[in-house]
Amino acid sequence: MTEQSRDAVVAAELDEAAVEPVDDAEISTRAVVEGGVVVGHDGSGCAQEALEWAAALAERADWPLHVVRAWRIATAPQPPTWEPGYVPPITDYEKAVLADLEADVAAVLGVERAARATCHVVHTQPVRALIEAAAGADVLVVGARGRGGFAGLLLGSVSDQVTHHAPCPVTVVRSDRKD
Repeated sequence: MTEQSRDAVVAAELDEAAVEPVDDAEISTRAVVEGGVVVGHDGSGCAQEALEWAAALAERADWPLHVVRAWRIATAPQPPTWEPGYVPPITDYEKAVLADLEADVAAVLGVERAARATCHVVHTQPVRALIEAAAGADVLVVGARGRGGFAGLLLGSVSDQVTHHAPCPVTVVRSDRKD
C-alpha cells in the first residue's frame, strides 16, 4: 500500500467519525518490534488462545512478547470522554483501544505475566499491522479465526494473508472456539 492510499484510507475513516484529521504523529500507525514473539489479538476467543500459546513460547525462549491490535474508529470502543453531541479526538479512541487490549491480555495471562508483555495498538488494517510488526520479530503468532465472521473457513483471511506474506516464521493456533 502506498503512502497516498494509506492516507486516503485514514482520511475516509476520519470522515466516517466526523472528526478533524490529525497528524499521524498523534496516533500509532505502525508497531516497531525488535525481536521476540508478535501475536495478533482482535479480542476473539481464538485470539485469546493464540495469546496463551505465544506467551508460553516467549517465556520458554526468553523472548519479549508483543501483542498487536489493529483498529479503526468504527471498531474502537467508546472512549470515556465521549458524550452525546461530542466526538472525542482520535487519540481518545486509541487510548480506549489500548485499555481494552491491556484488559484482554491481563484476563488471559494474569496481571504479573501481562506486565511483561508490550501492547501495541495500530490504526491500520490487521494484515498490514502484523506484517510490519513481523519485520522485526522472531516469530508471528495468529489465531485461525478472528472477528471476521467467515466461520466455514479453515483459516481466517488475516491468518491466510500473514502466512503468505510475513517476513518471519508464522504459527497459526487452531481452536475449536467459535467466538
